[in-house]
Amino acid sequence: MSDDSFIREVNEELRQDRARQIWDRYGLTALGVAAVIVLATILFVAWEWWTTRQANASGDRFSQALTLANEGQSEEALAELSALQEEGYGAYPVLARFRTATVQADAGDHAAAVASFDAVASDTAIPQAIRDAARLRAGYLLVDHGSYEDVAARVEALTADDNAMRHSAREALALAAWKDSQSDEALRLFDLIIADERVSANMRQRAQMMAELIRGTQEPS
Repeated sequence: MSDDSFIREVNEELRQDRARQIWDRYGLTALGVAAVIVLATILFVAWEWWTTRQANASGDRFSQALTLANEGQSEEALAELSALQEEGYGAYPVLARFRTATVQADAGDHAAAVASFDAVASDTAIPQAIRDAARLRAGYLLVDHGSYEDVAARVEALTADDNAMRHSAREALALAAWKDSQSDEALRLFDLIIADERVSANMRQRAQMMAELIRGTQEPS
């Protein structure tokens, strides 16, 4: 046997012996780790499938509720939305609560709609942006179905310069002030809307129209 062959055989025996030592020491642990990885992968895939299935089912039910509402079947839509609030998955229970208030308002039950929006606005488990949107929607409803104080209680905090919803909040509060014969306050708020460079063209146009109307009805000083 040549030296090279001898060295190769010795190296092979050493590798096999080393492999046996490694297996004796870590083999069962390696199998356990591999089993955990496989099981975790199976569970993750199963969870993704389940969550996707649940989200799709909730989305279908929400779409069905919207269809019922658009067709004027308010009671049926509210029943479906109520069930979705309890059984829905992901964001759909919150969307169902928000849409419930809209359906109630469209059906003429403004008190119930305001109460539903208020419930969303006071729920700290809901993202702040959605809570603020609920306050704003309640405020707009109360312009026609409540007092200036009712509107202010919901939207005044949203009129701050750094609030993304300030334009709509100022408009709602200005309309409530004008309805309550607080012309100066209404004019101040409409002028703030007009002066804000980030306001939409449509809202600025409405504010300008209302400001001109108020100035036209004020007695000369």
